[in-house]
Amino acid sequence: MSSAGKTERLEARLTVTQKELIQQACRLSGRSVTDFVTATLVAAAQEAIREHQVLSLTLRESEQLAAALAQPPEPTAALREAWARRFGHP
Repeated sequence: MSSAGKTERLEARLTVTQKELIQQACRLSGRSVTDFVTATLVAAAQEAIREHQVLSLTLRESEQLAAALAQPPEPTAALREAWARRFGHP
């Protein structure tokens, strides 16, 4: 990983055990600590963001959603009133 264009720093406090574990993983993967930590953090950040952007449903929930979309319930009186207040007509 090239350092060209890299201007930001990130610092972290670790226990001795954590640092030794990371260093061992770096040696085994043949990567520098910077490359290993950067790649690992970026992958974890992308996954965390994806988990919050993607809605996952069980099969049952998917079927319930599809059924509700295919046959939506009739609007309630309160919904019709709110619609009329907002848009001025039913």
